[in-house]
Amino acid sequence: MAADPRHLIGAVLTFTMFAMLGNMIKKDHFDPVEATLPEPTLNEFEGIKVTEKAVVSLPMTSEGPWFKDSPSLKPCWTKPPLSKKFQDIYDINKFLKSLDGVVKVTRDTPVEISSGKLAVVRVPNRVTEEHIFRKIEPIFMRKGNLRLATYFPSINVRKPEEKTDSDLFTCVAMYGALGLQPEMHEVVDLMVERLRTLSRNSGGQFIAVDLRLELLEKKGCRKSDSAGRKSCYNPHEIGVFLQKMGFNKDTTIYLTQSKWHSGLDALKNLFPKTYTKEAIIPTEKKLKFFNSRSTELEKALDIYVCSLSDVFVPAISGVFYVNVAGKRIALGKTQILVPDQTSSSASMTDFISPYISKKDHFAYSCFC
Repeated sequence: MAADPRHLIGAVLTFTMFAMLGNMIKKDHFDPVEATLPEPTLNEFEGIKVTEKAVVSLPMTSEGPWFKDSPSLKPCWTKPPLSKKFQDIYDINKFLKSLDGVVKVTRDTPVEISSGKLAVVRVPNRVTEEHIFRKIEPIFMRKGNLRLATYFPSINVRKPEEKTDSDLFTCVAMYGALGLQPEMHEVVDLMVERLRTLSRNSGGQFIAVDLRLELLEKKGCRKSDSAGRKSCYNPHEIGVFLQKMGFNKDTTIYLTQSKWHSGLDALKNLFPKTYTKEAIIPTEKKLKFFNSRSTELEKALDIYVCSLSDVFVPAISGVFYVNVAGKRIALGKTQILVPDQTSSSASMTDFISPYISKKDHFAYSCFC
């Protein structure tokens, strides 16, 4: 018996979470996100089933003198689906293996399908079944093959009140199937090891700050919302915030900025051990991972280094922050501090990310 087309399309649309990550790597944090997905055929997705249990091993996190991490959480999803070619960053074999028995996928577009003749359908993130039924299923039934282009009208990663079948697919897509390819994994490990070595005086602990000057300029960080809060903070403001939180000047800070810029001097004056990727990435890896053509690789490195840091501070609110928060929740590394210049408090607990304090990030629906 053929599967219900709505279920098939729903399974394909869980790739929106992959698209969000992939496009976040390719674009600035606040750019509209759109990605083209593989061309599914009815036969490719007739084998969908959600019966097997996912087995995903997550590394336990260590405790440090600054903070006590929560225990690593256990997956509580059942199991599923494949995006386009991203094997330069991700481990494609792990990805395919995690989907085995869930969706039949191929590495390449079948020869009998001409991409030039495919109907292109734009689909919003976290699409509803009603939208699929009204807008997509009729085209799918008429055309048979579709190219889905996902876009993100808003960033919605709140934990759902009730878990749906499609949420199970999203859990696996975001937290079960993705893993760095071996060389990328090695580079991340070497970068984290170097940062911990530089942090000997603070027990090997370091802070990662998502701070890129070009994005701060685009965002216009001088402006505040109606409540006086800002959506991004400049280097000096981040330095003052970290001092307020009690970090001493010997604290090691990793920035997502690629190369040093004089605009970062205000932060370095307060915290001399502040570094960009240029200073931390291994010399022998710079040619491949640190050049004008490696922007996507650089941003992928940032995601994982920020996820593994002892503390993460988003100087910019956006998709990067959302995705790093999800990965940290999965690892039990819940120390995410969000600046707020309207608060006079000096207590860290008052600046813990709402995703953590309220446990309303989507990742909490994926782990028990």
